[in-house]
Amino acid sequence: MSIFGSKNDFRLITKMNRALLRDIIEQEIAFHKLSVNETQANIYGESLEKTFYDPIIMQCIITRGDQQYTVDDFGPDVSRELNFAFLRDDFVDLGLVPEVGDIIMLSESYYEIDTVVENEYWFGKDPGYNLDRSGEHGKSISIRCSAHLTRVEKLNITEFRP
Repeated sequence: MSIFGSKNDFRLITKMNRALLRDIIEQEIAFHKLSVNETQANIYGESLEKTFYDPIIMQCIITRGDQQYTVDDFGPDVSRELNFAFLRDDFVDLGLVPEVGDIIMLSESYYEIDTVVENEYWFGKDPGYNLDRSGEHGKSISIRCSAHLTRVEKLNITEFRP
């Protein structure tokens, strides 16, 4: 049993991280969860029009990739990848699970999630792998999502502005 790394230590660090994200960093995104039940799929499990739930405002740390331009027969096109790092407990409190295909809106641009990574653990201890079977073991800290810029025309989430 280690001296540090208790539940109280984890709660303190989580509280400090939330204060850091909300009061100092202040990077907000709108998270659009894909509604699988309302999205009509074809026989291949694909859908041309997806349906999303109303957006939820969340705080995160954003790592921006460079914009890349390509030119083809249809003209110039821009692409960009971004990485979003969230506190896992924020998703737990909201009852959400981020998945591939969900949409993140940032600065009136929409990014479709490509990968979801959850492998950062409190004191490096994976809560699903406990050899000594002694009480509380580890805790998942964060969820990181990689996303690419997508066209708003492909989405069914544009807001009407008079």
